[in-house]
Amino acid sequence: MSERLETLRKARERMIEDRDAHAKVLGAPFDRDKAERARNKFIELQMLVDALDRAISGEEIISQRG
Repeated sequence: MSERLETLRKARERMIEDRDAHAKVLGAPFDRDKAERARNKFIELQMLVDALDRAISGEEIISQRG
């Protein structure tokens, strides 16, 4: 596995851990300020995870060709 692919996978794992922390806040008893911040961060992190997934897929295709 290429170093670039490994780096992307590690980044994805870290972002999922961060996203999960915000999901816990969203699942906890409602606190308007905390919930709004957590919701925004959750969405931001999910978009980043999706982008990392696309990058990982692209790297896997490149490594299969090479």
